[in-house]
Amino acid sequence: MASTSDAPAMRPDIGGGMAGFDFGRGQRTLVFLHANGFNAGTYLPMLAPLAKSARVVVPDLRGHGQTALAAEPRGRRNWSDMRDDVLRLLADLNAGPATVAGHSMGGTVALLAAARAPERVRNLVLLDPVILPRPAAAAMRLPLVGLAARRHPWVAATLKRRRRFAGEAEAIRAYQGRGAFRDWPAETLEAYVRHGFQPTADGGVELRADPAWESSGYGAQANDTWGALKRVGRPIAIWKGEHGSTCAVAEQHVRRRKDLTVRTVSGGTHFFPMVMPDTARAALAEALG
Repeated sequence: MASTSDAPAMRPDIGGGMAGFDFGRGQRTLVFLHANGFNAGTYLPMLAPLAKSARVVVPDLRGHGQTALAAEPRGRRNWSDMRDDVLRLLADLNAGPATVAGHSMGGTVALLAAARAPERVRNLVLLDPVILPRPAAAAMRLPLVGLAARRHPWVAATLKRRRRFAGEAEAIRAYQGRGAFRDWPAETLEAYVRHGFQPTADGGVELRADPAWESSGYGAQANDTWGALKRVGRPIAIWKGEHGSTCAVAEQHVRRRKDLTVRTVSGGTHFFPMVMPDTARAALAEALG
């Protein structure tokens, strides 16, 4: 494992009842939200250089990492629980309007929070956010259709995830080059494991995020993302992976909007923030100005 001597320190409560990282200095503040099933520490290799000129705040969202907020998966239909946590975080920071960003689910939660409290947001950077096509997004908010999301293959696969390993090294070997972790740089995979697992009594390690909670996140798709895009009233930059993107917002949706830009990352996948950290960092640096 790589040395962590220079890494920011995890704090038990950085606001909104969430654990996370709050480091760096500068007049601008960046709040970055992680993807479903990951954690704040996963993104430290990509975010750390930004701390030279900005305050960087990275929480573990509810049910992830070291955040201890209640995480009941039964009955979840949307991400309003995480949205409200982020709203409390922004209020607690008391740092003026922030650049709020996120990857995948984190990008969507950032958008939903900004639509509720635009006065706390300077601008948004959404890295391959989960925004379904309009018909599907509308259907997911219907009671019976929304329940069908719980049968998505990702939901079933997540429930079968292996939770325990003999140690961090074994977990890294199990993930390396496979599935979502394919092509990840070693330091990013190590950061995910270091911050995503906790010691067990028998000397092994166990996932901090309960697979049942992670799977509920994949099924909770009754989010009014298109309505939020209309209501924010702040500059929004969307960066999409060229392959396997989860974002249905396309160029034709921005022709009449000067506050919304959509860019496709050439060769990028849904996980381009991990695989192409320089590209993701440049997008955030541009928004920070």
